[in-house]
Amino acid sequence: MKAPANRSVFLARASFRRRRLRDAARMLPILALVLVLMPLLQTGHPEARSSGVLIYLFVLWVLLIAAAAALVRPILPTRDETGSEPEDTA
Repeated sequence: MKAPANRSVFLARASFRRRRLRDAARMLPILALVLVLMPLLQTGHPEARSSGVLIYLFVLWVLLIAAAAALVRPILPTRDETGSEPEDTA
């Protein structure tokens, strides 16, 4: 059976992009867990000092916050999508 000629098979670009960003946001905690556990793999290595590991974890923490903020902003519904003003919780 053929699809009607006037119907598009593909999603709108904005909707597709939002879905992929949601997928990336869902994968971020898994990536974070893997990156946090990375220093445990180098415990036997002589250069794996605790100060270097702590710096790594702090920088990783800051980068994960920045990545989460960058991913969530385009995902949030806009006024056009909801039909009303976004609620201000502050």
